[in-house]
Amino acid sequence: MPTPPQLHELFKTAFGAIYQCNRYNCYFVEFAGGVSPFKVRDFLELKQQVDAIDLSVMATNPARALDVHVLMPPRSERCFVLTLTDIVRFKELLQGAKAMISLNSLLRECLAVPAFA
Repeated sequence: MPTPPQLHELFKTAFGAIYQCNRYNCYFVEFAGGVSPFKVRDFLELKQQVDAIDLSVMATNPARALDVHVLMPPRSERCFVLTLTDIVRFKELLQGAKAMISLNSLLRECLAVPAFA
């Protein structure tokens, strides 16, 4: 995906990327052949939904119904139909982006503290 000047790449893997848009205060999730915008609150809720998926149940249960997980993020028209491998890759992408967001917040806090406090 070409990145317009207002999009900043937060985290990228071989299977997707997360971009931050300061103009609209949202994140763009590029994964599984599509790009979807998410407001900050919705992005964090998406991460919680993905983190809540129990990979061990999917891996050990032979039922065909557990071969895929359908994920419908809040306030989004996007629907993710994810296999076990897709979920592992999506978790990695979202965790990496969340780590970068936390790192940016930590850096801002450190830089805001006066040197001789």
